[in-house]
Amino acid sequence: MATLVRHLTFDCSNAYRLGTFWAEVLSGKIADDDFPGDPEAMVSAEGITLLFVTVPEGKTIKNRVHVDLQPQDRTRDEEVERLLELGAEVSEDHRQPDGRGWVTLTDLEGNEFCVERSAAERAGD
Repeated sequence: MATLVRHLTFDCSNAYRLGTFWAEVLSGKIADDDFPGDPEAMVSAEGITLLFVTVPEGKTIKNRVHVDLQPQDRTRDEEVERLLELGAEVSEDHRQPDGRGWVTLTDLEGNEFCVERSAAERAGD
């Protein structure tokens, strides 16, 4: 029998707040039994479950692992704009003049993640 990844876990200062942000990013759902002030928050979305755990120490260095997002029903640039409206910030912009590349963003607590081109945009290469 194989071992499966149950969820990807993020240490954070406010589990519910960060979980709510990622639920919106992924068009997912925060668990019904998670509420503001809870020490943990679970987010379920298509293909992944994320767990956010409140810890006392803050983030101090660049992530060693990060999430790469590929929009399914919009372009990379449209997705970046949507995520900025949710509160993400641009960390590094790797978009190329020919349309290739990606954008590195940070979430509400500074965790880096990337937005790549959609499958439709890649098909045009």
